[in-house]
Amino acid sequence: MKKASLPYWPVVSRTLAAIVGGYAFTYCFTAALARLLPLDRFDATLVASLVSFIIYLAFILWVFATHSLRRVAASLVVIPPLALIGFWPQLLERLG
Repeated sequence: MKKASLPYWPVVSRTLAAIVGGYAFTYCFTAALARLLPLDRFDATLVASLVSFIIYLAFILWVFATHSLRRVAASLVVIPPLALIGFWPQLLERLG
């Protein structure tokens, strides 16, 4: 007997990657951008927050536009370095 395939699995996995992965990517990207922009803290946070809406939309569109779901999964590897850049001072405060 042949195993029943799940025809909706690619759509579900891409939707989860777009929503959850996109949120995590955007959150870490925004923190890193706010840390790296050569502006005052308030201005850098404001600019990074405004850019985050465009980044989240672009990530969602890219997830559904790309042919390979493996490429989407591989792109999520950049989340930890972005988080490290964005949240390094808070991590040092917690540890020290």
